[in-house]
Amino acid sequence: MTTDAARPRQRYSGDGTAKEAVVKLRDVRHELGISAELTELARVRQWVRSVLCGLPASVVSTAVMVVDELASNALRHGRAPYHVRLLPGVAKLRIEVDDGGGETARRRTPSDDGGRGLLLVERCAAAWGQLRRAGGKTLWAELITDPAPG
Repeated sequence: MTTDAARPRQRYSGDGTAKEAVVKLRDVRHELGISAELTELARVRQWVRSVLCGLPASVVSTAVMVVDELASNALRHGRAPYHVRLLPGVAKLRIEVDDGGGETARRRTPSDDGGRGLLLVERCAAAWGQLRRAGGKTLWAELITDPAPG
């Protein structure tokens, strides 16, 4: 199942724990296609907040930051088509950003012109990487949503 920004999101009731929210989100593939405009990043951030509204604020803010970095890198250094996916699991959230560019993403030395994005993703995520695929690449990151699953 996929969701998009046009579909209203249901807020979750209950105690608001990460475990409860992820159980309700699990096995749902949330995907958003975006255009090449940098102004799309505000829409992506709002979409992430909407999809993850039942998770703790710290998880949501980290997810927003990681998605923003991966999506902005895709828009700046990749090419269309662009897609963002959120894949909640039992105790983690997998974030994927696709672009049609074939060039491998790489960390750069930070400077006044940038180079901090993938370093930030590396510091925030439990794991991250990239997959080359026909027609482009996927950058992914996994965030811990509940340190004690089960």
